[in-house]
Amino acid sequence: MANTSEDTQDTPDTQKSGSGSSGTSRSGTRKTTSARAKSARAQQQPEERPPSPMQVLRGACAQLAELTGMEAESVSSFERTDDGWSLNVEVLELARVPDTMSLLASYEVELDENGELSGYRRVRRYERGRSDRS
Repeated sequence: MANTSEDTQDTPDTQKSGSGSSGTSRSGTRKTTSARAKSARAQQQPEERPPSPMQVLRGACAQLAELTGMEAESVSSFERTDDGWSLNVEVLELARVPDTMSLLASYEVELDENGELSGYRRVRRYERGRSDRS
């Protein structure tokens, strides 16, 4: 009688001897089952989703901070583009006392469709306590 997948499951005989009647070891059965499970999971999982806007914003701020050494204070604008994402990020460049005299800068940040930083540039620098002129 040939072994089926049901026959190769753990039985008292296979646990003691380490092999079934056809010579299939317990570990061989596990590998087959594991490969089947991985294949089934791969078929069930949908294609990778693009990152959510919040993931993009957090990732952009972290990447910009890593490159410039300055922490992002806020994201003043963002939009989805044909190539990915475009953001304006406000960064504290120089802390001063009083805080209203600190220097901030606005950076234009470009990201690809996966949220990876592809470029940035400083577009303006200003004191925290000053408003834009109209």
